[in-house]
Amino acid sequence: MADDEEPASDGPATDDSASDDADPAQDDADPVEVGVELLSKLEHPELTVAEAVDRIETVTTHPATTRKILDEAEKRGFIEREDGIVKTTGGGYVSFQSEVVTKEGDFSCRRCGASISTGYFIELDAAEHGAFGPECIRKVTGRD
Repeated sequence: MADDEEPASDGPATDDSASDDADPAQDDADPVEVGVELLSKLEHPELTVAEAVDRIETVTTHPATTRKILDEAEKRGFIEREDGIVKTTGGGYVSFQSEVVTKEGDFSCRRCGASISTGYFIELDAAEHGAFGPECIRKVTGRD
């Protein structure tokens, strides 16, 4: 049975070895942990719930999981919710120089679904999150 679990490639993944948009590390990651960590790094001091959900939907589109991510982020003190507004409580942000990596390959953007050949990935403690295109990485990280 262990033979069935072997990776498809013959060697370690490199920046140009990605051949599809499936990311095994992302698939194994707990979506709640990834979503909470993503919310902990919101750069804007205030977002609508819809804007926060737009970011969460890069992790999951399941409504119960989305609620769990919002609840857990609030419970851990990363956000506060009131009257349809999500307020950040910390000064977290994603550093483009140290927490965003680019990889060449054939990817689908996790936010908009576009086919991309250069993927931007956010290095979170919970998992590597991506791929995103150049515009969507800015949106997800709160730069736009």
